[in-house]
Amino acid sequence: MAKVYYPTHYIDVPASPPHEGNPAYRVSKGIEHWGPGNPQHVYKVQMVYNGEVSGRRSPSYPEGTNDAERVAQAMADIKAGKGLSARGMILPV
Repeated sequence: MAKVYYPTHYIDVPASPPHEGNPAYRVSKGIEHWGPGNPQHVYKVQMVYNGEVSGRRSPSYPEGTNDAERVAQAMADIKAGKGLSARGMILPV
């Protein structure tokens, strides 16, 4: 079970209504600890509200929007080495 996530790069993708609270999907890559001595390199999508990661909300893509496609493009960009540096971010999950 994951305990702590250390992102290295991320892209915030604005979320469409009916999401509220200045929402975004944070697409990132980083290191997640799956147990003692078991760090894993992972890709992750998290919900962000008013600039804060909401660790308890799974991403949902409203029907009739292009949110899922934009998140998929952001994931492709992250895998291609693009995105902002997340150096210094520590996010408990």
